[in-house]
Amino acid sequence: MSNALSIATVTAALQNLIIRALQGDSPDVRVTTKPPDRARTGDGPNQVNLFLYQAHHNAALRNMEVPRRSRPGETAPPPLALDLRYLLTVYAQNDDGADSQKLLGRSMLALHDHAVLGAKELQEALPGNDLHQQIERVRITPEPLTLEEMSKLWTTFQTQYRLSAVYQVSAVLIESKRPPRMPLPVLAVGLRTQADLAPPYPHLDAAVPPNRQVGVRLGETLTLAGAHLEGDSVEAQFMTRLWARPITVPARGGSAAEVAVTIPVGGSDWPAGSYTVAAVIHRGARSWLTNALPFSLSPRIDSIAPPAPQRDKNGQINFNLLCAPQVWADQRASLLFDDREVPLPPRSGSSGTLQITLADAPAGDHYLRLRVDGVDSELIKRAVSPPVFDDTQKVTVR
Repeated sequence: MSNALSIATVTAALQNLIIRALQGDSPDVRVTTKPPDRARTGDGPNQVNLFLYQAHHNAALRNMEVPRRSRPGETAPPPLALDLRYLLTVYAQNDDGADSQKLLGRSMLALHDHAVLGAKELQEALPGNDLHQQIERVRITPEPLTLEEMSKLWTTFQTQYRLSAVYQVSAVLIESKRPPRMPLPVLAVGLRTQADLAPPYPHLDAAVPPNRQVGVRLGETLTLAGAHLEGDSVEAQFMTRLWARPITVPARGGSAAEVAVTIPVGGSDWPAGSYTVAAVIHRGARSWLTNALPFSLSPRIDSIAPPAPQRDKNGQINFNLLCAPQVWADQRASLLFDDREVPLPPRSGSSGTLQITLADAPAGDHYLRLRVDGVDSELIKRAVSPPVFDDTQKVTVR
């Protein structure tokens, strides 16, 4: 970690580095650190000016704790992390362009070959500094600027442009003056365990359709998994947006972790779509209503008539779908014909027979799915391994 002299230390270290690099070829060269508008007044000897024109926060290091200053459990304020930008400008005697380019080449080569400032160089650069003690290395990186960016930079200095290059020096970490917080050490560490984190009252964790299906159909069994589901009697409470009030169905209590309920085969009372289900546990004179879980009641295509429709004089095919449950008048229904969705026309009432008219249907076998309120009929037989398509959900266009 370093003190507030670190910025001046970096400038002095860079100045010394360029002086040593130019001593052999240009012993009379001067290396200054003045603002560009005051670096050169009139004609003079060969000169390299290194001007610090920007110091900004290092975003990656500004919020990090001080390495080796704080121990586990202690909190140390983050250091002032800075990136420094320097403008390297060369001036040749008599403003000779070729000599200026030679000076720039030697200076840039010195910074290129010496991309990291060593601890000894930093220690000797400025008395009283401790930048050499920081863990993070101080690196020199060229920063290319476009012609427009360089023009704006020199316009800020309000002086004529001279041949120059820009470098970034990173990172300089200046230690904060705020003291770290060091709480008293912990006398002992205790570990407490709880065997069961589940709540002690009945609750549901999952509503599982049979045979790994996406949804459950009329007449099929929905398994409710959870905890503390045992009781004198168990019921399942169902609700959907099309009902005014919930419907309760008796459930079979398999165990404390699982109960099963069969969806009634009941015509128009149970529309396809999204539902919620909760369990009602009765124990003596007391009852519990669990949390509600979502599940889908899938429509089922019972038959396709005719299974192989022929085209009419307009090139269309017409057939009927017999489905269960009935599709209600205010439900959105569509037919998925292979990968094509065909919206079905509105209905005046609930119906279990849907009339389908398709244009531009290619000849061959096509699998069908009925989508009601966003829930699709089951097309895959998942009870077998590997799963296969259900051939009863297929129409053959001639």
